[in-house]
Amino acid sequence: MSKRLMTGLYWFLAFEFILGAITKYWPGDTILSPAYSMKFADWGYPPWMRFVVGALEGIAAVLLVIPDRRARFLGATTLMFVLTGAATTHIVNHDPAVESWAAPAHLVIMGVLALVNWPADWRDLLRTPATPAARTPRPSHGTAKVRHIGGES
Repeated sequence: MSKRLMTGLYWFLAFEFILGAITKYWPGDTILSPAYSMKFADWGYPPWMRFVVGALEGIAAVLLVIPDRRARFLGATTLMFVLTGAATTHIVNHDPAVESWAAPAHLVIMGVLALVNWPADWRDLLRTPATPAARTPRPSHGTAKVRHIGGES
């Protein structure tokens, strides 16, 4: 896949999740559904939980558009956790398929993006990006004279 197409995909997905985060914070009904405070209560969660989910979606969306494999991996895995909860919630509550297809579909997409951006070493997630260190000059052969014991130098 071309780099431009992948960048466009990341931006599109980030836009979707930013809109999702905004609707979680929206106090009333949205264009397509009732207020998330009501939806979360109907699903058996406290209404304030929508703010946690909205914050996670917003942060992860920002991480998806940062052109760094580590940031994109963290964004995709964060969304995988959120979407696992969303898909499970829809299954447990027997929501109709027309209302619950998006969470599992996005879960698969985020799984693929997490695999694409998988770090070579898990410790790379904990390290700060290394900057090239300044090299110290090596001493030349003529700068240091060594005296041999019992001999001439």
